[in-house]
Amino acid sequence: MSEPSITIALKLFAAYQEAYGVPDLVLEFPASTPVVTVLDRLIAEHPELAQWRNITRFGVNLQFVESDTVLQNGDEVVLIPPVSGG
Repeated sequence: MSEPSITIALKLFAAYQEAYGVPDLVLEFPASTPVVTVLDRLIAEHPELAQWRNITRFGVNLQFVESDTVLQNGDEVVLIPPVSGG
């Protein structure tokens, strides 16, 4: 029996959007996936993003969350890298 999966909407900004060339993605993950796993997957697909790993903040449904926050089906996830400028 396969583990249930969830689908999330991922909004991309700054370096993440540049790497993928699109403003958002729809991704599928196993149930009980923490939000940091989304970042790990993007870094696996685009290793140049690894430099942002330790300074990226996470948002789920318009709220800042910790990296171990477990995702729910239908969540909107935002990865917020540091933004230069003022």
